[in-house]
Amino acid sequence: MSYELYVVTDEKLSRGLSHATIAEQAVAGGADVIQLRDKELQGRDLFKTACLIRAVTKRSGVLFIINDRVDIALASGADGVHIGQQDIPLSAIRTLTPHPFIIGVSVSSLQEAITAEKEGADYIAVSPVFSTCSKDDAGPGLGLRLIRQISDTVSIPVIGIGGIHIENAGDVFNAGAVGVAVISAIVSQDDIVRATQKFKSRIREFRP
Repeated sequence: MSYELYVVTDEKLSRGLSHATIAEQAVAGGADVIQLRDKELQGRDLFKTACLIRAVTKRSGVLFIINDRVDIALASGADGVHIGQQDIPLSAIRTLTPHPFIIGVSVSSLQEAITAEKEGADYIAVSPVFSTCSKDDAGPGLGLRLIRQISDTVSIPVIGIGGIHIENAGDVFNAGAVGVAVISAIVSQDDIVRATQKFKSRIREFRP
């Protein structure tokens, strides 16, 4: 499976487009992973949205990940869930989920990355690589050096998120990441399909 271009949906940044429309257009442009992220939608509405996106990703074979909500991921048939350091422990999630079920973990230090791998994470996301305004809870940029340290230490896929755009994506791959997660660099563009295609072409320069 590929994590090269990991698109996180965000209706606040999408110029009025819904999560499902963002996902549909990003998939059409070549995204490898779609993550549904919305901390404000109530459970019923989040579930409905997840089902719409699941239909899109299932047809195309694109991975579908839900942010935080294990219950929504399971109920909608998503491929997995992405959790942070303050969410339900990974070990507890494993007892609730079938095999295979992807669990990604956000990390901001080498030790967190090592711990996530030991606990059975399928991939880790170093967050944030660069300073970003797309996530209210993101801290200062951690830099490419941490990407390199983590990539050299763990054996599971490492992706970068936070402040990544088409001009600096290559630096993240050169530092050892196997993928980049983006929000505004795709979601906020006038043409999401075209923006995704251009981003994917850029990635091909570093991962032929």
